[in-house]
Amino acid sequence: MSAVLKPVTLEAFLDWESQQELKYEFDGFQPVAMTGGTAAYSQIQFNLLGLLFVALRGHRCQGHGSEMKIQVVGRIRYPDAFIVCSPVLPGATVVHDPVVVFEIISPSSYDRDHFEKNLEYRDTPSIQRYVMLEQSRPGATVFSRDGDDWVGHVRTDGDDLVLSEIGITLSMAEIYEGVTFQSGPYEALTA
Repeated sequence: MSAVLKPVTLEAFLDWESQQELKYEFDGFQPVAMTGGTAAYSQIQFNLLGLLFVALRGHRCQGHGSEMKIQVVGRIRYPDAFIVCSPVLPGATVVHDPVVVFEIISPSSYDRDHFEKNLEYRDTPSIQRYVMLEQSRPGATVFSRDGDDWVGHVRTDGDDLVLSEIGITLSMAEIYEGVTFQSGPYEALTA
């Protein structure tokens, strides 16, 4: 859901958003209100942040959840999780150089996450990997840099999620631990 405002600059948006009770992303033109998630979303994010906490303990990089925002190609986003490897000051509200970004996909965010944000993350030089985690089944679409290419791969619950740019590996099965999936049309065809 978008707020009805005329186009603003990034600086004007950051000033305006700092005075709001709700969180808003900035799509380059106007604020976009952030909405709540499902139980599956919450469990996936909880698992992911827990795995990142353990994997990054004592590491030079640090993980953050959706309370911190990142700046990408003139836009502001609140990814579901991200990893940054440069120091972040305690009072910082915006990270300018994330290395790995995670989004948990929902039906309402599918197009925005797969296309709009994917292009933004590709065009942000610091981002080396973009992981889109599904809510409807255990799986991820992972884009990473391969020279000048932005290459996508699919991972499922039996795979590991290798984050080679920071030297850690996450288990897809552990990311989806405790999540119950509803049977959908695809599952009915394969049953």
